[in-house]
Amino acid sequence: MNQPFRKTAAVAEPDVLRGAQRIARLAVRSLYHELALYPKPGLVSLRDNGAHRDMNAATFVRSLFSLRGYFLAIAAAGMRDAEFNELQQLGLAAETRMLLATRGINTHRGAIFTLGMLAAAAGCATAHKQELSDDNLQAMVVSNWSRDLRAIVVASSATPSHGQLMAARHGATGARGEALLGFPSVFGIALPGLRSAIARGADTGEAMLHAFFVLLAATPDTNVLFRGGAKGLQFIQAKAGEFLERGSVFEAGWQQRAESLHRQCSEINLSPGGCADLLAAAWFVHQLQTGQLLRTRS
Repeated sequence: MNQPFRKTAAVAEPDVLRGAQRIARLAVRSLYHELALYPKPGLVSLRDNGAHRDMNAATFVRSLFSLRGYFLAIAAAGMRDAEFNELQQLGLAAETRMLLATRGINTHRGAIFTLGMLAAAAGCATAHKQELSDDNLQAMVVSNWSRDLRAIVVASSATPSHGQLMAARHGATGARGEALLGFPSVFGIALPGLRSAIARGADTGEAMLHAFFVLLAATPDTNVLFRGGAKGLQFIQAKAGEFLERGSVFEAGWQQRAESLHRQCSEINLSPGGCADLLAAAWFVHQLQTGQLLRTRS
């Protein structure tokens, strides 16, 4: 981040709804594109359930429908310079709607937080006529809400997330730690991987899978830690590193290698849901900045 965030005159009121609608639409699309991506080691896709026995693609789609209003509301809140408490309440209400839609299954808890914060930052930038650059989006998260994030207190009656449990057990930072630093895994790992793959001629699916494996090799995914402990994390990071060293999606046979790891992770119950959320967040930012949707090979 080069410069601290500086507010300018806000946009006119009629533009607020249009800006929030675009942000919300891209957030939901990003989560759907992540769901549709295959093969992601151990994760649910439109092809199979991965390591999960309690959810499938239909569960995720129901969850996505329940979150459409949330992303619109939190983007609009960002455009109003809302305090963190309002964003938090919107997120908690979204979790409740998600769990109702999925019959109690946690499909998008991490994404509600990560994409929600980025949607609010994008709303704030839009309202104050700021470029939706990496530096500006990071600065808005840190400048506007990091103090409240540091002071956040989880209600004693609330069920701790996997990230909170793994932070206590392994020292992993999880989504909150990412937000405190302006989501370095999104802006410093996933987006560079995504952009470099696109620059090399990869189509959308290939570029997203390359970025996913870059994340997987470098990120201490708290969902993997929860399911497989330190050994599980070491295994999946090493395998992701091997995939990248062998040319990632740019060498023949990459689909078979990725599918093989997907099957292994599914069999041993590893599911890197944290990396999936970070990938969706990276694709969200990419769409915000470029307007690029899906691009496939002809």
